[in-house]
Amino acid sequence: MKTARVLRLSASITALLLASTSAAAETIAWTGGHVIDGTGNGVRENITIVAEDGRITDMGDPAEVDIPADATRIDVSGLYLMPGLINAHGHLSDVDGLESGHYTRDNLLRQLSLYSRYGVTTVASLGGDGPEAFRLREQWNNAEPRYPHMLLAGPVLNPSSPDDAMDAVSAVADSDADFVKFRIDDFLGRGSKMAPAISTAIAEAADQHELPLAVHIYELEDAFTALDLGARHIAHSVRDQHIDQEFIDRMREAGACYMPTLTRELSTYVYENEPDFFSDPFFLKGADASVLATLLDPERQQRMRDSEAAQTYKAALPVARSNLKMLADARIPIAMGTDSGPAGRFQGYFEHLELWMMAESGLSTEQVLLSATRDAALCLGLEDTGTLEPGKYADLLVMTQNPLRDIGNTRTLVDVYIAGERVNR
Repeated sequence: MKTARVLRLSASITALLLASTSAAAETIAWTGGHVIDGTGNGVRENITIVAEDGRITDMGDPAEVDIPADATRIDVSGLYLMPGLINAHGHLSDVDGLESGHYTRDNLLRQLSLYSRYGVTTVASLGGDGPEAFRLREQWNNAEPRYPHMLLAGPVLNPSSPDDAMDAVSAVADSDADFVKFRIDDFLGRGSKMAPAISTAIAEAADQHELPLAVHIYELEDAFTALDLGARHIAHSVRDQHIDQEFIDRMREAGACYMPTLTRELSTYVYENEPDFFSDPFFLKGADASVLATLLDPERQQRMRDSEAAQTYKAALPVARSNLKMLADARIPIAMGTDSGPAGRFQGYFEHLELWMMAESGLSTEQVLLSATRDAALCLGLEDTGTLEPGKYADLLVMTQNPLRDIGNTRTLVDVYIAGERVNR
């Protein structure tokens, strides 16, 4: 049932995105670039990519690629091209700055613009998605300017009984959501864990509707429970203890994907002092000075230093890093995710910060880039993006430096294209 749902999900998105627009009808040829195609084959030098109607039609050595006479040629000689980033766990939220309560079309478009300007060309919003986000998803094909591809979960489910759970999942399915999302953990003892009868009812209903489960976890025990329920997406790292071989084996048997969201942990405590990234020009390009001033308020910083929850999450981050490294080494599918969207989790920039933190955790640059491109697409059941290959969308990033040599080189991003359309940065 889970596999059938993933295939149906991919087919529905393909049908939605196949229709062309006048803006996407242009034929484009990028010439002379060094290409990281997202398949794990390193850098291919002096490659020509041709796209028509937003999709790649040809790609390879310039001597073997015919560029149509009417194509717009873009010389990217000496630059590095790679697939657009896929955030497998973000949010299109009601937050504007540090304030909630702004769930409007304009605010959603602002967030999508932030993602796209930083090279995030696909966003899976795992919860909190209202009707306006679903309308934007349906209108993607006619969007001007083009914003990222979207997958949506609808509300994060928290039913009060098994019957309510069945009704809630039915409502999610009726909205044409791409996932069912719920939380198992108790927020460090500040709440109650979901009753097994309710989580089982959610899982059974999701299976009936062929909707994949995305489950918010914290403890290793909760991650095992999520796998027992058939979860395809383990949302967040196991942070309470180090994982073991049993968990690795269970992940492999389930075919589940792991979304580490290291920046989520970072955001819970990093504003106790001025973060290093507050002086990063790449961050400041998309930052609101008034938000930064609020985060630098001494009283606010002291409250974070005094917060038991913040300090618990701070202590848990090294465990999360270690567990990520073990899973990556065991070749468990890792899908880059950030949980960006809530206050203090900066959309666009945090996706790059996540990549850098993954590398600092011991993953190779290739593992990191694959987690944000090909592997994220596979985890989400997407067939039209994630790699640069004929038939795929021309979702691509242009950088002046090689990110495979140094993951920090994603800061050298100079251009973004979504379905062949250039994003105004």
